[in-house]
Amino acid sequence: MKVTFDEVSDALYVRLDDSPIVESETIRPGVILDYDEKDQVVGVEILSVVNRIERGELRSMHFEVA
Repeated sequence: MKVTFDEVSDALYVRLDDSPIVESETIRPGVILDYDEKDQVVGVEILSVVNRIERGELRSMHFEVA
């Protein structure tokens, strides 16, 4: 899994695996899911991130396993 933030486009992207993306779907304004050929979600893009998260929060990430 890879998480990237593009400051220029103000977009956060979570890539779950390296499968080729065959389709994308906007499920809410500013939230896009990417699907592979098996119709499995392989990526999530969130736009206008600075309107949703404090910019300082983007400097670190906490990962929890339940």
